[in-house]
Amino acid sequence: MAKPVGEITRGTTGHNRLRRVDRWITAACGRLLRSADRPLVVDLGYGASHITTLELFERLRAVCPSVEVVGVEIDPARVAAARPYERPGLSFRLGGFELPVGRPPLLVRAFNVLRQYGEAEAWEHWALLRSRIAPGGMIVEGTCSEVGHRATWVGLDEHGPRTLTFAARFDAFDRPSDLAERLPKTLIHRNVPGEPVHAFLRDFDRAWAVNAALGAHGARQRWIAAARMLAAAWPVAVRPPLGGEGRWRLGELTLDWAAVAPRNPGRPPEPTADVRDR
Repeated sequence: MAKPVGEITRGTTGHNRLRRVDRWITAACGRLLRSADRPLVVDLGYGASHITTLELFERLRAVCPSVEVVGVEIDPARVAAARPYERPGLSFRLGGFELPVGRPPLLVRAFNVLRQYGEAEAWEHWALLRSRIAPGGMIVEGTCSEVGHRATWVGLDEHGPRTLTFAARFDAFDRPSDLAERLPKTLIHRNVPGEPVHAFLRDFDRAWAVNAALGAHGARQRWIAAARMLAAAWPVAVRPPLGGEGRWRLGELTLDWAAVAPRNPGRPPEPTADVRDR
């Protein structure tokens, strides 16, 4: 067997850490999975415990009973520890970004696996994953806080990134731009003046501040109003399955990737005058 592509991560994980992204996946990808005869899903880099892969399997089985999930890990000890939990439709395998599975997966979830890489490497790993998925398939790649209360993720297809989603528990932030620390590796160093993602987060904070009075009715109502305001100026999803009040009520907001894409992908951002002068 060829050496797996990638490096061993810290492996931090825990019960329900990825509940937010799993909830989004079942809504956004349920129809895609049900459209296939033998839908295969890969959970890439599940970490030191099998638990988040098992949770993904159970959540996807609820919307697509025929789905098969394979957890892929680059650490042989983690694979050995997970295998006692295998069951029909759920298995664990040694590997990395090359996705060593028997057929192209329809869906790949890759969470908290790219933070240790450079931006250029992250783009390369995206390209490798995109080359391995089934036609019409999807990759969900992102990162979250230790307990999963703050998260962002990108939805990619074989042609490239399509969406960026922000998700948070309402008591886990003071302003939306607090989620910037969880931006995907391809964006996390782009939160600087002159980059689109910086402009978006600035406008998100502004919409959050303008709707502060609604906080008297709860942060949920304030988030919904801020999302609605943003949608007037940014390509925020406003209809199911990706958007609209039903998703916003969950502390989610999804928008088109093109609106926040870095100006020079894979290369460090150019410092602006105000950055140089600090």
